[in-house]
Formats: sequence, structure tokens, C-alpha cells
Amino acid sequence: MDAHATAQGSPIATVNPYTGERVREFPPLSTEDVARAIDAAHSGYPDWRARSTADRGALVQRAGRLMRERKEELAHLLTLEVGKLIDSSRAEVDLASDILVHYGEHGPELLEERPLPVTGGTAVLVNEPLGVLLGVMPWNFPLYQVVRFAGPNLVLGNTILLKHASSCPQSALAVEQLFRDAGVPPGVYTNLFVRGRDVGKIIDDSRVQGASLTGSERAGVSLGEIAGRNVKKSVLELGGSDPFVVLDGHNLELGGSDPFVVLDGHNLERTVYAAFLGRMGNTGQCCVAAKRFIVLADVYDAFVAGLRDRMSEVRPGDPADPATTLGPLSSEAAADLLMEQVRDAVDKGATVVLGGGRPDLPGAFVEPTLLTDVTPDMRAYREELFGPVATVYRVADEDEAVALANTSPYGLGGAVFAADPERARGVANRLEAGMVWINHPTASRPELPFGGIKRSGYGRELGDVGIVEFANRKLVRSVDADAPIEEVLG
Repeated sequence: MDAHATAQGSPIATVNPYTGERVREFPPLSTEDVARAIDAAHSGYPDWRARSTADRGALVQRAGRLMRERKEELAHLLTLEVGKLIDSSRAEVDLASDILVHYGEHGPELLEERPLPVTGGTAVLVNEPLGVLLGVMPWNFPLYQVVRFAGPNLVLGNTILLKHASSCPQSALAVEQLFRDAGVPPGVYTNLFVRGRDVGKIIDDSRVQGASLTGSERAGVSLGEIAGRNVKKSVLELGGSDPFVVLDGHNLELGGSDPFVVLDGHNLERTVYAAFLGRMGNTGQCCVAAKRFIVLADVYDAFVAGLRDRMSEVRPGDPADPATTLGPLSSEAAADLLMEQVRDAVDKGATVVLGGGRPDLPGAFVEPTLLTDVTPDMRAYREELFGPVATVYRVADEDEAVALANTSPYGLGGAVFAADPERARGVANRLEAGMVWINHPTASRPELPFGGIKRSGYGRELGDVGIVEFANRKLVRSVDADAPIEEVLG
């Protein structure tokens, strides 16, 4: 979704999405400034790499602890810049801090060399850093998105250039200051105020060894193409359109991509609550939010009524007020795009069960909206809806549910709701998704890998696999000095 990334022509500015006030603006770096930043990251890499993983990890842990100490300051900054509810902002600070502390503590162990079984001599797999990396991050989670890329890579020994979304520049500066205050040397982590159109030039630079992007499909295609042309590693997380599949209590089997699945109608109340949280978290502006609800006929009416009632309870208002339960979208452009998608569906015959418009309030608000009778000719059927809009589909049986779930070109997260764990695991094994949660909405934890397949991107962040995405997994093979020399093949 294009609202997932900042347009190339957008100014680098804090614009309060609740009031529309332009709070602060920053000039983009000159070509010379960018070159100096790349040079500093490249020059600082040898010394940073030469430190032990324990030393690097200690500094990353310290940044995590500082983040927790500055929780209120950072949370209010997130709410100001992207309209996040204040309690959600606090929760994001907690998660981001957890990630830094986790990798600072466990990263050295995860990066230890691994012996390989061989006949004669020894062989080990060594995890070494690559060098300078570029991160391109979105606005919807200004702290979490950054640290899940930067934290593990700093422990690994890479140096980081970070181009954040142009709509959250103060959050970007706050992260850079955290690492600086934690004692990370100059050049090891550098914030770049650059336009989207300048990203390609940075990747083209021979001193930059890889790039990671979380954002729109369009931006990911562009970055992946440039990285591939330069034979450089890239990791892409490009969003999703996660279905939430609901079954009745009969003995059915179901598979599909990105779903929440409930196998017992008696759990419907809990499932509706999970659906509500999965759709409305961060005002629906989350890549792994539940977006398409696929419901068997037996429970369809009850599910729609339950979700409608839950969604109708939210109240828009000032996101800094803890009593507010619906914040604005990140920008007027994001709200306009979402409304275009809703109007397209309604004009082509979709039924509006709830909402469908914008409340009579200042700010980038969109009403919580529930649509049914969505068909393949509608944008809402095939595009990611990045906001508080849910689509619900009635299906006759599990085969129809699977077929519908798999029509999405995306494959990010998923979840299975079921009383029978074996049955739930069987369904989970059939999902076309990078992540599947059972009996819980898709979420993120430091120790768990995060990423997708299909047009949701490739590669993983977090977990034991995320920390080695930008590692040189070097083989070191040793044989005795008097061992026979084998014929060289391969």
C-alpha cells in the first residue's frame, strides 16, 4: 500500500495528524552530507567489528535500558508524529526496549561459531558482519521497526545508516540520540534525512553492503531491483492482507493463508474479540493486522453482528488522551487513500454494515468500517486496507474458505484458533504465510522470527534467524598438514 511509505516529494516534517499542525520541519541532507555519512559508517566499521560481541551487546543493552527510562518522552513523541494512541505508544516503547535488551544479552550466544561434522580435521561455520547496511523504515511503528533491524545488526558488528519515514523525523533523531547516549561510537549508527529518491544512490555506493526495507510493495520492488543489480543482500517486509477464517463446530478441515481460524462456534465470543484487536490495533495500520474475515455460513451472522458491535464501541478523539479508543490515521493522504478504496467497493455493490465515511472531526480520522459482499472486481478484495476497515466473506465450506484465503498475493502473518491443538497445528502447517500463531492474534516478540512470503517480501528479522540475515556465514575448514590433497571439484 502506498500510504505505507512516504511519497518521494513529501517534506521531512512532523505534522500532527490529529490537529494538522506542522510542528517542525527538517532540510534533507545534501549530496556531500550523505557521502560523508557513508564514509563515516565505512570508516567506523573496522573498529566496531573488532570489538567483541559481548562489548557490542552491552552497548545495545544500554540503549534498551535508556529507551525504557525515556518511555514517557518517547511515547508522546510517537503520538504527536503518527497519531498513535498514547497507551499503544507506551507499548511500542516497551517492545522496542525488549528487543534491544534481548539482542544485547543473547546476541553473542546466537552468533557463536557452529562446528560442522566432517571426516578428518575440523569445520566451523562463523558468523561475521558484512559492513555498512542501509535501513529504510516506515512510519507506523517508528521505534519498533528501527530497532528490530538495527539492534541485532549492531551486535553482529555491522554499521547502520537509517533512512526513516519523512513523517516521523523527531522519532528518528530520538533513536539516534539513544544509541549515542548509550556509548555507540560515531559512524556506527547514523540517521539520514534523505528523500526516497535518494535511496538508490546510497545502495549503489560500493561501501554499502546490504539494505533492508519495511514499506510498500512499490518501494520494495524498487529497492530489491537496485540491490540485485548491485549484487547486494536485501530483506523486504512489504505488508499483507491477512485473512481471519472462522469455522463452525463441525468436523471440518481448513487451510488458508494468513488466517485466524476458530474450529468451534462456542469460542465465537473470544474469536470476535481477537478479530477486533487484530483489526483495530494501531488504528488498523499494521502489516500483520487481520484484514479479511472469512466465515462459514453457520456462524457468519453472529460473527458479523459481534464484530460490528465491538467496532461501534470505539470513540475517536485526541490520541494523547487515554480515554480515546480511535486515533487518526497517520496523515490526510493515508485517510484519503483508504476512503478511495472504501468508495470503490461501495460503488461496485459492497454492503456497508458499519461506518463507511469520515467523522465530522478535524484530523485524519476514518470511521471504523465493516464491509460485506466484497467481490473480486473491487480494490478492497485485492489491496491491503491500511486502516480501521474490515471485509467479511461468507463461505459454504472449508474448501471455499481455503480458495478465498489463497487468492491474496500476500503471505505475511497468520493465526489458527482451535480447541484441538493437533487440528490447529495441522491447519497451521497448510498456511501460505511466513508466521502462524495458534489461539492468539499475530504478534511480534524479540525471540521470534518475523517476515513473509509471496509479495509480502523475503528474509526475516528477529529471532535466531534474523540476526544472521546480514552475516557472512563463513566456512572455515581445517585439515592436518600431512593429509592427502583431494581433487578440487565444485
